[in-house]
Amino acid sequence: MAETKYGKYFLEYNPPPGPPFIMGPILQRMDNSTIEGSNFYFIHWVLPHETPRMKIGHPPHIHSEAELLIHIGTNPDDPMDLGAEVELHMGPELERHVITTTTVVFIPPNFIHAPWNPLKTERPWIFIEINQGLRHTEKFFPQLLTREQREKLDWSFWKDEGMSEGYSNMVKPQ
Repeated sequence: MAETKYGKYFLEYNPPPGPPFIMGPILQRMDNSTIEGSNFYFIHWVLPHETPRMKIGHPPHIHSEAELLIHIGTNPDDPMDLGAEVELHMGPELERHVITTTTVVFIPPNFIHAPWNPLKTERPWIFIEINQGLRHTEKFFPQLLTREQREKLDWSFWKDEGMSEGYSNMVKPQ
């Protein structure tokens, strides 16, 4: 975008360096460090796949602020058709939900949710994550997963971020 008075508010697609994101192209990842005053947004395509690309999915966690998980189908003849099956678990008991239509999920602050995992995708769709805070926060609860599930995850990828240690006792280990 040209250097203008308000050009800083226009963020064009700029793929991040490194290997491609496992789900598909990242369209934007932004927060207060990208544009002062911006909440955290993460927007990406999910490209077709017949089997899950992640073994377990994004593990159980909380955020300090409310979050929206937006799943948008791209079928112009039926915008409600997601063209995919996405598994999302909610609460400390990991209640399972399967999303197959264009859907917005509201996650209250400090509410345990996930694993989140696109199980299969027949046609590309768009995922938007909005954390209603100026930066991304995340506290994981691996103790909610079975030992076998925990062992399948690469925990170097899933790190607590921006949360105080006071949340570590929020859920009792099984």
